[in-house]
Amino acid sequence: MPVRIINSYSYRSFVRHYSKYADKYKATLRIRRKPGEIMEVDWAGSTAFIIDRDTGERIKAYIFVATLPCSQLSYAEATLSMDLNAWIMAHNHAYDYFGGSTQIIVPDNLKASVTKHTTRDLVLNPTYREMADYYNTIVMPARVRAPKDKPSVEGSVGVISTWIIAALRNTQCFSIYELNKEVWRKLDEFNQRPFTRKQGCRLSAFEEEEKFALSPLPNAPYKMSQWKKAKVRPDYHVSVESMFYSVPYEYINREVEIKLSDDLVEIFFNHMRVASHKRLYGKFGQLATIRDHMPDNHKLFVDQTPEAAIEWAESIGPSTLDIVQFILNTTQAEKQGLQSVFSLKKLERRYTKYEIERACKMITSMTNRADSQEPSNAFKEQ
Repeated sequence: MPVRIINSYSYRSFVRHYSKYADKYKATLRIRRKPGEIMEVDWAGSTAFIIDRDTGERIKAYIFVATLPCSQLSYAEATLSMDLNAWIMAHNHAYDYFGGSTQIIVPDNLKASVTKHTTRDLVLNPTYREMADYYNTIVMPARVRAPKDKPSVEGSVGVISTWIIAALRNTQCFSIYELNKEVWRKLDEFNQRPFTRKQGCRLSAFEEEEKFALSPLPNAPYKMSQWKKAKVRPDYHVSVESMFYSVPYEYINREVEIKLSDDLVEIFFNHMRVASHKRLYGKFGQLATIRDHMPDNHKLFVDQTPEAAIEWAESIGPSTLDIVQFILNTTQAEKQGLQSVFSLKKLERRYTKYEIERACKMITSMTNRADSQEPSNAFKEQ
């Protein structure tokens, strides 16, 4: 059996080699941050609690932290979950607190912000990307396992965990609103606490050095949308929460992306919007179908209604209208009458409107003549 030889170092040699490596590759760079450029965001590792009034149970609350590296001004907020909705709403509130938006957001690689992050590929959560576009900013996530990419918020998380969360450990709050009132009270103290090595505080540094550089906010905060994927059914509809919305029939069996908001459903294929509908609520199984999404033969079928038949006849002429009304009024079943009108309508493929109207006029005159002769014939027979 071959013997594998492993090179080994004495402790002194290892320390010497590692020291040379660290001097070269672990040096730190002090970066001067530009005002209004970056907002670093993260969840605090420690949690706070609220108390259920009925059971006395302690319910976890998670602390969102946002920091502006230039002035070190921070924002904190307690939420009952760390899901996408809480993540987006906390960003809205942070921008509102700062009074403007930054050029860049630097989050961690959470599922709420990043779907995939490798050295070659970065895929943001669609809702998070849309929120960034709404505020005219871009998202540049920190590298995986690289806390130095967002040192300001990492430092603020540690300080806020002590300054706010630890300080509130004996405070009893019975709702998330009560907890946030206490969090914001401590946050104001934190941002107004004097610096140790220079004059001023985080708030004064922000107002003097950074506030002017923030981009103005939109008139209304970002309204969150949900994104889903679905396959277009053979009836050229997609199912969204047991409601059905049409797309052009050319996309049957294709996978599409669906953007859901409170009042709108938008459907995208290859990042291009192909359909939009007013969102349906209420009874399950409702249909939102746009006529232009149908194949031609389906359009012909749905157009077979008495109203459509009358409208077509009016476009041809008065005699055609008389014939169509007569057919609809005298047939026993509406569907039977519509089939007769549809057969008449297909004559447009071979004849002009003038020829159809003339033929209907001839039929009307012949029918009127026959009706006028019937009483005299009956009188002779009598």
